[in-house]
Amino acid sequence: MTADPRKAPSPGTGAGFTPGVDAYAAEGPHRAPGAGASSPSEKRRTLRSPRAALEPERVPEPNRPSRRARHPIVVAGSAIFTIILLAAIAVGFAVAFGKQRLDAAGPLEQSQIVNIPRNVGPRDIADLLQREGVIEQKWVFLGGILVTKDWSKLKSGEYEFKKQASLHDVIDTLVEGKVLQHHLTVPEGLTSEQVVQRLMDNDVLSGNIKEIPREGSVLPDTYSFPRGSMREQLIQHMQQEQRRLVQDIWNRRAPDLPVKSPEQLVVLASLIEKETGKPDERTRVAAVFVNRLKLKMRLQSDPTIIYGLVGGKGTLGRPILRSEIDQPTPYNTYVIDGLPPGPIANPGRASLEAAASPARTKELYFVADGTGGHAFAENLDQHQKNVARLRQTEQQKEPPQAAPSAPAVAPAPAPAAARQPHQAPARTAPAPIRITPSPSRQPQEPKPAPSRTGEAPQPAPQ
Repeated sequence: MTADPRKAPSPGTGAGFTPGVDAYAAEGPHRAPGAGASSPSEKRRTLRSPRAALEPERVPEPNRPSRRARHPIVVAGSAIFTIILLAAIAVGFAVAFGKQRLDAAGPLEQSQIVNIPRNVGPRDIADLLQREGVIEQKWVFLGGILVTKDWSKLKSGEYEFKKQASLHDVIDTLVEGKVLQHHLTVPEGLTSEQVVQRLMDNDVLSGNIKEIPREGSVLPDTYSFPRGSMREQLIQHMQQEQRRLVQDIWNRRAPDLPVKSPEQLVVLASLIEKETGKPDERTRVAAVFVNRLKLKMRLQSDPTIIYGLVGGKGTLGRPILRSEIDQPTPYNTYVIDGLPPGPIANPGRASLEAAASPARTKELYFVADGTGGHAFAENLDQHQKNVARLRQTEQQKEPPQAAPSAPAVAPAPAPAAARQPHQAPARTAPAPIRITPSPSRQPQEPKPAPSRTGEAPQPAPQ
């Protein structure tokens, strides 16, 4: 009788092997024993010969990619995407690191001035900044301007970098052109020749000045400019500012002002500027001159004598001599009627405003009061009393002195000597009194002679 192969023990498997158990094992661990009978088709698939059961199971082949996935363009695209992704990650890390370096405090222990020459590239600028101690590493600076797209935006000039300026601050300063500003103050009352000399003495400026500006055409003020600015351009800027200001003030002038043009307004303002340096006196000095112009009285202003003698030099360097009071010059208001033919200095804003809007007074005289200001009067009698007080004040200040020898040249008479119409100054006048000039904003260039406005009225020739 033929043995049932399903009951025969498999070689090497032991006596307990049964086909059912082997079939269960072949079906996988997910089917539990007794889970139900398999279908006939399943039995046919799972029943194997003993030899087949001993052979190792074939590992299923992996799914092969499609031909489209193996296309060279797809492969290259994947590689490029991978590279871009890695680069983006690297850039992200670099940006984070760079931002930290850009905002960190710099190495400067104190403010540093650095001059960036013209026509130099970013690498030269980085080298210079590193040598001057403004930055620590030039490659970080170069990377910063590359990332911020400021490579070609750096500007030349003289810069001041503050203590511990960050790299971000340094780049912003160079990109925005925040160059160091120098300052030049032109005091009120300087002549144009003196203004030009100040500009020529300033070694921060460059170039020459073609010609001395017209007197009174420069506006005294404080001007700011970078190193290397041209002197001629600065003068032109001063003149432009003066024209703008004069026109603005002229448009707001008093309606009954006895001056006929902006040019005459500047002339009157220049006299006011040279007569007083006290802000609260300007409108009163202006009123004296305006009242005299209305009455056709000579202005009798000492600064006009000096300008007629020395012109744009501005200072006489000594008291006015008696012989110079009546010395004919185009500017001497003791000799001429009305205003001089042109300004005697460059007046400032306050004097221009005073000339356009003088005080509403009837005053016709003023004289130094011995304290740095002036005493004003409406009539000659009151003026003479002011002069007497001045003499007394000056005598109290002067120490006792031995009798002086006769002067080689007779000095000018004291302001107290009031003239009568058409009367020459007395030759036997008392010894002259030195009047302390009004305080000036130009201590190096004090007015050498006091105001003598206050002489008796000189009627104009018939």
